[in-house]
Amino acid sequence: MDTLIVQLPDSGADPGGFPESPRLLSLGPGDVASFGRGSPERATDIEITGEGVSRHAGEIAAVEDHWRLSNLSRSTTYVVENLEGAGEYVKVAPGRLGAPIPFELSRILLPLTAGFVQLRVFAPQHTYLAPGSSRAAGEYTVMPFALDPTAKYFLVLLALCEPRLRDPSSVAIPNVGEVAARLRPLPDCAEMTPSAVNYHIDYLAASKLRVRERTGTEELARLDWKREAVVAMALRFNLVREEQLSMLPARRPAGRAQ
Repeated sequence: MDTLIVQLPDSGADPGGFPESPRLLSLGPGDVASFGRGSPERATDIEITGEGVSRHAGEIAAVEDHWRLSNLSRSTTYVVENLEGAGEYVKVAPGRLGAPIPFELSRILLPLTAGFVQLRVFAPQHTYLAPGSSRAAGEYTVMPFALDPTAKYFLVLLALCEPRLRDPSSVAIPNVGEVAARLRPLPDCAEMTPSAVNYHIDYLAASKLRVRERTGTEELARLDWKREAVVAMALRFNLVREEQLSMLPARRPAGRAQ
């Protein structure tokens, strides 16, 4: 399984930086991807255009359950932001090699002469100790579905599962627009867009819950199979629970008749 997924630069992103069809690069343990403008003698794995970026600006290395960033620039500091946090970031100084990045969902900001270019990095292989297990007792148990309840993707999953958590007989699954609207009252989700919700669903399906794509009839191809698949997987294995619905914004009471 891939350790890292790197979203390549794309000018067609929505205001939140989430393109409808992102270009992705997958890296397994031990793989290294270089980035920069490149040169005729030496191309880079991730080509970045724009004045201010070095020809060979840096490298991203996959290391089991985390990743490392090397800054090959002589004068420019890179900033790595935690996409799931409250403003946390790491600075990687010029010439710094193999700086470990602790965030699961990250954004590398590379300054240009006008603005910035960004690379999003997703580390789906983060491991978590199962409740009740102890490393001191020898071999320890790692959770098969390593979901972080503090992450935005978990809120997206919770909002998708909300109708069925509240009423097990319900067959409704919110669409991406409804999920975005449901989460926007939360301070950290004020700028949530349908494209961002789609991106989190893709991340859940491919990296966290590892659901299999449906193939077959044209009718099935038209269905939003990922939403249905992640909801089914989450509910089947109790990855979300009714008491966690308190993490969502309070629901507005039904309007009274005038």
